[in-house]
Amino acid sequence: MPWSQEQAVKALEFAARAHGDQRVPGKPYSYVVHLASVSMEILAAVAAVPQLNADLAIQCALLHDVLEDTDTTESAVEVAFGPLVMRGIRALTKNKALPPAERMKDSLRRILREPPEIGMVKMADRISNLSEPPRHWTAERIAGYRDEAQLIHDSLKHCHEWLATRLLQKIEEYRKHL
Repeated sequence: MPWSQEQAVKALEFAARAHGDQRVPGKPYSYVVHLASVSMEILAAVAAVPQLNADLAIQCALLHDVLEDTDTTESAVEVAFGPLVMRGIRALTKNKALPPAERMKDSLRRILREPPEIGMVKMADRISNLSEPPRHWTAERIAGYRDEAQLIHDSLKHCHEWLATRLLQKIEEYRKHL
């Protein structure tokens, strides 16, 4: 399904304003680079399966952290992008009221109730995050992050086979950091 460049730019600008001066953890550059990286994974995935709702996937890729990492409200997202995008962003947002060990499982349960494009965004997000870990992370934290990536894969692999394969490759490559 074709996607709207105007909506993608609108989402990118919205996210850039919301994230402001935030940086990618452990990196010297703007958080928008992470959002662009996730979006590039989604663009490649949509090219592989064109019948997907590319607008939903791209907008959610660009906006996936606005609720979790900024003071953006749900109503601001819904007014700007509609209820379907808002539901996707809400599913991708970890509930900070839960114990840390339960947050990802809860988010994955909510993602599974949404269209497959939302699961694609979560896989693309983790693909993007499986680069070099921050220097201050312990081997235990790195292993835990890799294990969580495997949980994401196992839970969402049915959403998009190509992204699932790519995520598995990134998980394997991430082992070198242990």
